[in-house]
This record gives sequence, C-alpha cells and structure tokens, in this order.
Amino acid sequence: MEPVRTVTGTAVPLRRSDVDTDQIIPAKWLKRVERTGFGQGLFSEWRADPEFVLNQPRFAGAAVLVTGPNFGTGSSREHAVWALLDYGFAAVVSPSFADIFRTNCTKAGMVPVQVPAEVGDALLAAVEADPSVVITIDVAARTVGGAGVSATFPLDDFTQWRFLEGLDDIGLSLRNEDEIVAYEASRPAWMPTLP
Repeated sequence: MEPVRTVTGTAVPLRRSDVDTDQIIPAKWLKRVERTGFGQGLFSEWRADPEFVLNQPRFAGAAVLVTGPNFGTGSSREHAVWALLDYGFAAVVSPSFADIFRTNCTKAGMVPVQVPAEVGDALLAAVEADPSVVITIDVAARTVGGAGVSATFPLDDFTQWRFLEGLDDIGLSLRNEDEIVAYEASRPAWMPTLP
C-alpha cells in the first residue's frame, strides 16, 4: 500500500444513512479473484437510476465520499472497500462507520473520517451546493476541512502510523523479512517450508 498523508479533492455527497456493504458492492459482483475491477459495480443497483449522484457529471473524479451515518454495515466483505478505491475514492467521511468496514478501510489504505453529525451535515450541504468544493484530510494532523468547515477525527496512533508509512498487513510482516528468512533457513529439512 502507498503512504497516505493527505487526501485532497472534490467530493461526492451521498445523503443516505445505514448504507450496507451489499448496497456498496452487490453480491453478484463478487466473482472476481483479484482486487481490481470492482469500481464498475460500486452502488450498481442505485446507479441504474440516471439521477443517482454518481451518474451526475458534476461529481466526476471526486476523491472523497461524504455520506450519512452508519456507513458500511452488513457483511464483512472487503470488496466494498476495494470497490470504493477502484472507483477512485481515497477517503469516506461519515458520522459513524460499521466496525468491520472501518477496519477494512484502514487495512486497504482508505481513510475512514468519522466526524460529528453536524460536521457531516455541513460538509454534505456544502458539496451539494457547490461540487467544486475541495476537501482536505490530513492524516498526520487528524483533521478534515473544506468550505469553511473543519474538524478533527479519531485515528489511533498505530493506524495513523500505518497510513503514514504505507504499511498494510503484508508490509508489516515484510519489515521482519530478514528474521523470517533466517528462521526458515534454520528449520529441519523434514519440516514443510515456504516456496
């Protein structure tokens, strides 16, 4: 994963609450064996409506999704985060997230920005009124701001460090590659080894 220090860009306002992972990426899209290509299925049921926000050209190319509370509920599918990333989002701003969804975000390099409800409402209103509003998320400072609205957001020290260093679970393991190689080399020949 690449380091994530700041996310700066326009936003898509998704004024909906309790968005579950099956709405984010419907189950019929889960047949892929790689992590790419899921952006096509992002909110695919809702995108059948020509008026849906992702179908509006004025919100094209946005880096941030601003949504209502309780985002990412439902199943634990990582594909929901992969779909958001593949579509081009680098962060999601919401008053609350499902725990598993939030964890999946942090492990894949997407910043889950949890803000007070009034801040979320203000950002939604600002982006709905003016799609050119730029939102900046500073991972080091744990702040989000745009359109005269600013707030801090919670991010534990370890997760913040992982974002800043660009370390997913594999990257964390590879920090100990020399010790892993030495251990594997010292194992008896009759024991299974890694290729």
